[in-house]
Amino acid sequence: MAQSGSQSLPFPEIVELNVGGQVYVTRLETLTAVPKSLLWQKFSQCSPGDLPKDSKGRFFFDRDGFLFRYILDYLRDSDLILPDFFKERRRLQKEADFFLLHELSRRLGAVKKDNSCGNEESGDPDEAELSSPATVTSDRAVRSPFQEGRSGYITVGYRGTYTIGRDSQTDAKFRRVARITVCSKISLAKEVFGDTLNESRDPDRPPDRYTSRYYLKYNFLEQAFDRLAEVGFHMVACSSTGTCSYASNDPNEDKIWTSYTEYVFFLYCLYMKLQIIKHEHY
Repeated sequence: MAQSGSQSLPFPEIVELNVGGQVYVTRLETLTAVPKSLLWQKFSQCSPGDLPKDSKGRFFFDRDGFLFRYILDYLRDSDLILPDFFKERRRLQKEADFFLLHELSRRLGAVKKDNSCGNEESGDPDEAELSSPATVTSDRAVRSPFQEGRSGYITVGYRGTYTIGRDSQTDAKFRRVARITVCSKISLAKEVFGDTLNESRDPDRPPDRYTSRYYLKYNFLEQAFDRLAEVGFHMVACSSTGTCSYASNDPNEDKIWTSYTEYVFFLYCLYMKLQIIKHEHY
């Protein structure tokens, strides 16, 4: 029997979590929604002093911080809708197993696919995940936001430096990519880039807001282009700026160039394309 008073304080109604560096704020009843699950055990059978905490006093779990958002979604509604082009289903199933969410793990193992946006279903499971939204649900398939005809923009920023010799005609001596940044709505960036997106510079921003502080873990800009092309984005605009300086304020020394380029990508569903074609025809 739990002791009363200051020796055994109850959990607060609103709980702050640090999951793999990602901060989540949710209700205690959400964390304990599934009996016998790991979170139910931790937050109903233990006391706050028994659980590890980070430096700010938030309860800490050393798990995948990005995928935990889907664990919380399932706990809230006993249902889960995965984003379009979701490629982390097997990893999410592993997280479900860790948190002892057996029903979620079972559903992920038999995930449904809906190709109502004009995509043909592929025989290969991984290819099907790229062309069809994965939906985990008990009795129905739910369309993703893109299938409902919504559009989205992503701006990719590329900053690099390179040095040119004094004759200015030789190849650049070196080139260094400082950062490949992403500017878009939070939820859209996460759906497209998944765990290749580094969110450390803007960690607490909610999914419905915009950010220009995320950056990618890619070493090459073309990797970002390939990923955007895979999920149906098209580049619609770009702009570039550059500055030049000397290594030691001496015009005879090598020139150091710094360039920054932004590429704007746009995605809209096949349904919207058909409506535009129909409108132009008439």
